[in-house]
Amino acid sequence: MTKFCTGCGIQLQNEDKNALGYVPSLDAMYCERCFKIRNYGQLTVNMQQGIDSMETYRKINELDAVIFWVVDLFCFESGLISRINQKLPDKDIILVLTKRDVLPKTLTDQKILNFVNERLAKEQIIVKDIVICSSLYIPTSAKNAQLSSEGTNSIQQIQKAIGKYRNQKDIVFMGMANVGKSTLLNQLLPDCKLTISRNPGTTLDLIPLKQQTYTIYDTPGIENTHSVLTYLNGKDLKAVIPVKPIRPFVSQIYEDQSFAAGGLARLDVVVDSKATVVGYFSRQISIHRGKLNDADRLWNAHLNEMLVPCLDTSLLTMHTYHAPMYNKNKKMDVVIHGLGWFCISGHVKELRVRVHKGIHVTFRKAMI
Repeated sequence: MTKFCTGCGIQLQNEDKNALGYVPSLDAMYCERCFKIRNYGQLTVNMQQGIDSMETYRKINELDAVIFWVVDLFCFESGLISRINQKLPDKDIILVLTKRDVLPKTLTDQKILNFVNERLAKEQIIVKDIVICSSLYIPTSAKNAQLSSEGTNSIQQIQKAIGKYRNQKDIVFMGMANVGKSTLLNQLLPDCKLTISRNPGTTLDLIPLKQQTYTIYDTPGIENTHSVLTYLNGKDLKAVIPVKPIRPFVSQIYEDQSFAAGGLARLDVVVDSKATVVGYFSRQISIHRGKLNDADRLWNAHLNEMLVPCLDTSLLTMHTYHAPMYNKNKKMDVVIHGLGWFCISGHVKELRVRVHKGIHVTFRKAMI
């Protein structure tokens, strides 16, 4: 009888130590890769890139199931799946928003819903409902995590949505890589033992989680080659992914300035009078401000030294985005996919963003 890894869903095998699914004995619950992630935090085979997303869509479409689409609110733009209704035709979709607790408390749930509904409408995405999730656990220790009161309420809301929309069908949790699907399912289902890590690509195949009258499926993350998270190593992922509420970086400027988010992105701002720049990034990402006319020299001199983490060695390997026409009476978010965003307001003449080639930048109406 074919057996699959409880943690990642890969088929177990004991013939090739260097291949996915290897176990010394076929009666093991976890493949060797999952065992080392779970017990030592050691990633032996990196699958940040390489999982066939089209195959994942095909397998999901074969199921008679309702889709619970998980999107990280902090990385909302990189979590959006373009044309998701066309990729999953005839499927009811419930949008599950995680990491709400990472955002400032001044941002109300109603403002989040207004923002999300506007973005969905612009992308022509249709969902049946939206569930907002706060923190799912308090990491009291690596081996003893407990639900917070907000997390308990979030799980109850998901359970309620399953009961309301399942309609005798199965349930599929899916979304972009590293949005927290497996973490959510481990809390939703007390007996669930899915492998979780910061590294995208931990789940390798559909994992059926049998319930009394239906099945819940965990799925591999949809690969996102336009997100910073797809390219960073484990150490840098730890710095970039926020686990505590972010502390906005606020700066008033009266002359042309440049802002570096570590060594991963640079925002250049040309003003004609006063403007405000607010940065929303992980606490471990330092924001460095300086005069624009000296920014190139400082960037090349300090990249991979003061300006870390980084993916490039100089400006020559980076791509430049130019913001569209700016309305000084409105706030604009400059979103670096997978990393965070700057919110701009005031009298700005020009905005430029430099990022690693392939990383997307979105200019949107301000979330906050």
